[in-house]
Amino acid sequence: MPSFSVLTALSPQVPRVPRSQDPFAGHATAAHQAPAPQGSGPAWPPAPPALPAYGGGSHGGGPVWGDPGSQHAPPGEPRRRRSGGLVAAVLVAALVAGGVGGGIGYWAAERNDDGTGSTTVSAAAPQDLKREPGTVAAVAGKALPGVVTIEAKSGGGGIGGEGGEGGEGGTGTGFVYDREGHILTNNHVVESAAEGGTLSATFSDGKTYDAEVVGRAQGYDVAVLKLKDAPGGLAPLPLGNSDKVAVGDSTIAIGAPFGLSNTVTTGIISAKNRPVASGDGSSGKNSYMSALQTDASINPGNSGGPLLDSGGAVIGINSAIQSAGSGMGQTQAGSIGLGFAIPINQAKTVAEQLIRTGTPVYPVIGATVDMSGQGGGAKIASEGAGGSEAVPPDSPAGRAGLKSGDVITGFDGKEIDSGPTLISEIWTHEPGDKVKLTYERDGKEQTAELTLGERKGDS
Repeated sequence: MPSFSVLTALSPQVPRVPRSQDPFAGHATAAHQAPAPQGSGPAWPPAPPALPAYGGGSHGGGPVWGDPGSQHAPPGEPRRRRSGGLVAAVLVAALVAGGVGGGIGYWAAERNDDGTGSTTVSAAAPQDLKREPGTVAAVAGKALPGVVTIEAKSGGGGIGGEGGEGGEGGTGTGFVYDREGHILTNNHVVESAAEGGTLSATFSDGKTYDAEVVGRAQGYDVAVLKLKDAPGGLAPLPLGNSDKVAVGDSTIAIGAPFGLSNTVTTGIISAKNRPVASGDGSSGKNSYMSALQTDASINPGNSGGPLLDSGGAVIGINSAIQSAGSGMGQTQAGSIGLGFAIPINQAKTVAEQLIRTGTPVYPVIGATVDMSGQGGGAKIASEGAGGSEAVPPDSPAGRAGLKSGDVITGFDGKEIDSGPTLISEIWTHEPGDKVKLTYERDGKEQTAELTLGERKGDS
C-alpha cells in the first residue's frame, strides 16, 4: 500500500495551522468551539470547516461525532459588471494518508486566498454555430446559460475601508438550481460575504444580478444563494445521479478559473469515494466529502461550478484540487489533473434542507476520534473536547457499546483508514440511517450496529 508525503504551497497571507491545533480536523459536522486534546479531535462534532474556494483547507484532528461596492442598478434591472474584482480563493491540496487501496486514501486540501488578480468575462459560444447533440460543444452550449460567475465581497475591514473597494472577496462559480432563482455553489465561495457583505451573479450573457445567502453548510461546503429580482426564463441545470457514475466516464467542468468566466474543460472520472478534507488553514476549520475525482482541469475560481456528465447532467460540484505547490515565485498553484467534486446526490440533499430551513443537518455517531493516526483505522480518543467523555453513554456510539481505545476499521461496508475517512463516510448518510461498524478492541475484531444521530447547524 503506497504512502504519500504532504505537499503544500501556502500563500504568505494564509498561515498554516499545525494539525494539533486544528480543532475540527477529521470531524463530521459543525464547527467545534472548544480546542480538542492534542492529537485528537471530536471525530464528528467540531465545527464544520470552511471549505476552500477552490479547493482548500487545512488538515488536522477534529471531532468525529458531531455534536454532531459594487454599484447597484435601478431595481428590476441587471447591474453592469464592474471590471476588476478579486480572484477566488485558491486551493492547494495535500495527499496525506496512506492506504489508497480501494479508493479510501485521505486527501487534505489547503486553501490559499490570494486577494489579487482581475476578473474577465469571456464571450459565450456564438448562437449561430450548431454542433451535433452529445458533443462537448453542444453540451457546453446548452449548460452555459445556467452557470454563473459569483463575485463575493466582505462587509468591511479591507484596505479600502468597510465595504470599500479594498474589502476581502473573491470570484467563484455557481449554477441555477431551480426556476425560483436559487443558485447552488460552495460555502467557501460566499463565506466572506455571508455576514454583511455583497454578492452578485453574472450569467454568460453578461447580465449581473445581486444575490443573497439562503443557507450555508460549512461542513459540507455547500451554499444556496437566491437572485434578487430573478429574471424569468431561468434554465436550471438537470441533475444526474452521482451514485451511478463509473470510473472512466467523461466529465465536463464549467467555471471561472482565475477569473476567466465561462471556461469549459473536459476529462474523465478518475476515481470515486475519495475522502477529502479541505478548509482554511487560518481558521482551523475543515469540510469533508467522499468525493468524485476528475482529471478535468480545475483551478481557483472553478469552485462551486458544475461537473457534468457527457449528457449535460450535473454529477458534482467542483470544490477542491490537489496541487504540486506554488513554487518558483508563484502565489497561486494550478491544476495538475487531480480535482475533487462533491457528489450531486449529497449536495442536493443539503441544498433542499437549506432551502427549507436555512440550517444544515449533520449525521453523527457520538464519539471523539483521534485524527492524527493514519492507515490503521479511526481510533476513539481517550477523552473528548474539554475533558468530556469521548463516548457519551447516551450517544449512538455509546448505545452500540463502543468505548475509548476502540479502532473503527469499517463503516457500512467501506474500509476506514483514518479519522477523516470516517467522517467523510458518515457524511454520505443521513440522520436516522442504520449502519454497521467494524472495530478492533484488544486485538479482536468486533461489529456493532447503530442509528446515526443528528446535529443541527455549524456552531
